[in-house]
Amino acid sequence: MRIGYARVSTDDQNLDLQLAALKTAGCDDIFTDSGISGARFSRPGLGQAMTALTQGDTLVVWRLDRLGRSLTKLVELVDELGVRGVQFASLTECIDTTSPGGTLLFHIMAALAQFERSLIGERTRAGMLAAKARGQHVGRRRAMTQTECVEAQQLLTLHSSDIVAQRFEVHPRTLLRSLRRYGLEARRLA
Repeated sequence: MRIGYARVSTDDQNLDLQLAALKTAGCDDIFTDSGISGARFSRPGLGQAMTALTQGDTLVVWRLDRLGRSLTKLVELVDELGVRGVQFASLTECIDTTSPGGTLLFHIMAALAQFERSLIGERTRAGMLAAKARGQHVGRRRAMTQTECVEAQQLLTLHSSDIVAQRFEVHPRTLLRSLRRYGLEARRLA
C-alpha cells in the first residue's frame, strides 16, 4: 500500500499540486498538514500517516522538504520506517529506498537540503547585521513607539499601569519595558 503525505507551511499555501502528484503516483491514502512548519516533526497528519503504515507499505511525499527540514530528523524518520519494514519515496527527487541507490540518494539529497538551509540562515544573519550597522531596526515591530511611551508616561501619573497598558493594548510588563527602552520612568502619584 502507498501512503501519501503532503504539507504546506502556511494556511495561504495550497496543497493541490502535491495532492495531484500523490494521486498520480498511486497513493491509496493521503494525509495532510496545513499551516505547520517542517521544523516540527510532531504533526497531526504525519502522525496519522505513520500510524497507517504497516510492513511492506511505502510512505510517499511530493518533495523531501515536505516531510521535514531537519536532516537529523529526516534520517531518523526514514531509518524508523526501514526498521518497521516500510519504504520511503520522494517523487520530485526520484528517491525510492527500495534500492541501495535510492537510499544513498536520499542521504545525499537530505545533506544538500540541510546545506542549503544553512546557507540561507547565514545570508539572513549577514543581512540583519548589515541592516543593524546602517542603524535600521531588525526584528519585530516594537509594541510601542517613543511618542506612545511619552503619552503613557503622562497617563501613569493619573492611572494604574494596568489601565494605561490596556489603553495601548499591551501587557503592563510590556508597557514598563517600553518606557525603560526610551529612558522614561513610570512616574506614579503617591
